[in-house]
Amino acid sequence: MSEQNIALWLPKRGARFEVGPAPYTPPAANEVVVRVRAVAVNFIDGIPGFLYRVVLPWLTFPAVVGSDVAGEVVEVGTGVTRLRPGDRVLGHAFGVEKSRNRAAEGAFQHYVVLMQHMVSPIPDSLSFERAAVLPLALSTAATGMFQQDHLGLAMPVSDPVERPETVLVWGGSTSVGSNAIQLARNAGYRVVATASPRNFDYVRSLGAAEAVDRRSPAAVDEIVDRIGDSPLAGTLAIGSGSLAPAVAIASRTTGSKRVASAQPGWLVRIRSPRARRLGVRVTGIWGGTLKDNEVGPAIYAGFLPTALATGAYRAAPDATVVGHGLARVPDALRQLRGGISATKLVVAV
Repeated sequence: MSEQNIALWLPKRGARFEVGPAPYTPPAANEVVVRVRAVAVNFIDGIPGFLYRVVLPWLTFPAVVGSDVAGEVVEVGTGVTRLRPGDRVLGHAFGVEKSRNRAAEGAFQHYVVLMQHMVSPIPDSLSFERAAVLPLALSTAATGMFQQDHLGLAMPVSDPVERPETVLVWGGSTSVGSNAIQLARNAGYRVVATASPRNFDYVRSLGAAEAVDRRSPAAVDEIVDRIGDSPLAGTLAIGSGSLAPAVAIASRTTGSKRVASAQPGWLVRIRSPRARRLGVRVTGIWGGTLKDNEVGPAIYAGFLPTALATGAYRAAPDATVVGHGLARVPDALRQLRGGISATKLVVAV
């Protein structure tokens, strides 16, 4: 197969993005090639040049970045039996991961190579633009919640049994939080979430039993009260300022003393000694690790296809389409840095 590929290249650290030709890379064993129809943007896609040395020191340039993909399968490698050309899918692209680190696997291009176990079919009722909001946020939430080195919760299933434990999601209206609430509910856990008051109805619509204003001076006391006698199954701390109150709550409630933090690793390391003194274990989430263990295929191959098809799982938060074409991705990144709430910025391709 020979296709004309176009990519949004990052020539070097701190450079401007450039649209240009790119090679079409055929799939190796257990890989698929997807014709990209929509991508979503994340903060890591537009980090300043100097931060690349800290966050992605291994990344080779010129690079194609981006993680969130939705589109159609055009070619499958050997060993791929669950996906076929023509399938409508979403997938997590791993071009910036240390163990992959190649432009062919970055999301921001017309034809991307994906690991087949990190791809999920999507129903015809779900647009590519809406589907593209899921991958990185879903992977980050699932990594923190289900990997044994983080919270180690029970996996989501199609017909969950209600459990007596509660999961705390600090940052429930974020992209990661939106997925964490749904994953926890599909695993049978009760969910207490924080959000701004304007997003209380939103987090409840995703399955949160209780919503608390994260900015309230009494938020910690209020959450401890809302958790009540239900033991904590674990805590997910998402977003700026989430870690300290999450640790405080875990130290004051029964059940799990584990907090998985979707914050920078350096901040987790700074906070960890105080957490240990309170008997709380803090771990920092890197949303790409699930590709290398049982959690990735359990979510993308085992759980998500049926959950999306039956409506048990929602593509959340809502997509805000910024424009069409790879050249609009930098505009989306600028808009992202300006601040958004309960939405994800998407570019149709």
